[in-house]
Formats: sequence, C-alpha cells, structure tokens
Amino acid sequence: QVQLVESGGGLVQPGGSLTLSCAASGFTFRNFIMNWVRQAPGKGLEWVSKIDPDGRTTYYANSVKGRFTISRDNAKNTLSLQMNSLKSEDTAVYYCQKGGARGQGTQVTVSS
Repeated sequence: QVQLVESGGGLVQPGGSLTLSCAASGFTFRNFIMNWVRQAPGKGLEWVSKIDPDGRTTYYANSVKGRFTISRDNAKNTLSLQMNSLKSEDTAVYYCQKGGARGQGTQVTVSS
C-alpha cells in the first residue's frame, strides 16, 4: 500500500532554512503528481506546493512562492521541499501527499 514518510523538520529561527524529504513506496512514484500540505496549530490543512510527475512543472501557494522550492527524484522515489526565509507563520506539521494519502508528517517550528 501507499507509504509516505516525511523527515527533516525541526526548530529554526526566523529567516532560516530547512529541507524536508518524503520517502515514497507502495506505488509507481514517477507516475503521480505529488503535493506538500501543512497544518498549523488549530487550523485546517493548507496546500503548499505541487509538482508534476516529470518534475518539470511546479506550483506554489502565494504564501510560500519565492521562498519554497519543491523537487523530486524519481530514481530514488523521494520528494523534497527546500524552505528558505522561514517565517513564524510557516510553523506547522508538513505532510507529503499523493491523492488522499499522507504520511505522519514532520513538525516545523519557526521561532526565535
């Protein structure tokens, strides 16, 4: 079955950077659009970014555009999210998502 395992979260100061990773298994990764979504404390899920199966086309929420970069390695079945210029409002649990499936998430906390 679909398995998605996120990693790379942590505590970072405002203006800092983090790179999240997602290891995918149980499906043909290279055939599917992949997403990053996040959930801030007390809020609903927010879509962050999307990447097409071949990795050539990417999409971003306005709130992260110009600061985050999504990428994928279809040979390694991994999805990444490079996050720069982090803000306190980026604090959330981040999930990679394929269709309706998500992993357990990784916590990102931006605080001084």
